Amino acid sequence: MKKNTYVQFENGFFEKIIKNKRIEMLNLIKKEINISEIKDLLDIGTTEDNVLGSSNIFCHMLDEIPVHKSISNQRITNKRFKLCLNKSITSDFKQEEINSMRSDLVMSSATIEHVGHLNNQICKVRNMISLSKKYIVITTPNRFFPIEVHTKLPFIHWLPKKIFRKILLLLGMSYFAEEKNLNLLDRSELNQILNSFSKEINYTIYNISFIGFVSNFLVICKVKSINNKI
Repeated sequence: MKKNTYVQFENGFFEKIIKNKRIEMLNLIKKEINISEIKDLLDIGTTEDNVLGSSNIFCHMLDEIPVHKSISNQRITNKRFKLCLNKSITSDFKQEEINSMRSDLVMSSATIEHVGHLNNQICKVRNMISLSKKYIVITTPNRFFPIEVHTKLPFIHWLPKKIFRKILLLLGMSYFAEEKNLNLLDRSELNQILNSFSKEINYTIYNISFIGFVSNFLVICKVKSINNKI
């Protein structure tokens, strides 16, 4: 059994909530995208974890898509994926890599908050656009949900990011105190990133709620046809 997840400690209660919210997001994706027309799926940030039920759940529940591919900074050995590229999504991609990995649907579940600075987050979306023939799906936790899902701490992540990181250091959570490992987004920051690509995509941000608060954002993007003339 393998574990490789971005959490300070695992908790069955939180894991159940996360799994249920991801199923809710998947049902919304299926409502907005005709999955029967999708021939291949590229998962960005795949994990080798096979312990938590929420890990790679979109891939598991989209088995009707014939071909699954993966780009991850983890070495993926799961035979579900017919093509795997061991690489960060914020890296430069060679044209042959783009050609082989390019897919109808490119998905990234709860990874954009783990690629670092805003410039890296923009780079991630830019690369996802290059790798997509039709659709892009991105999910991320809402920074202003009362509980920070990685550290399980309440409210302190609402403070300015520099202060939040200093508190994490004091609490011994040095990994999440580094921007390169955790950079939470609110809706305005997510819009800022996506608006950088107004010529390349049309997008909608959906709010996913829990106990009256927005817990996650689900972004569904349609790649404009001009990008498919590459």
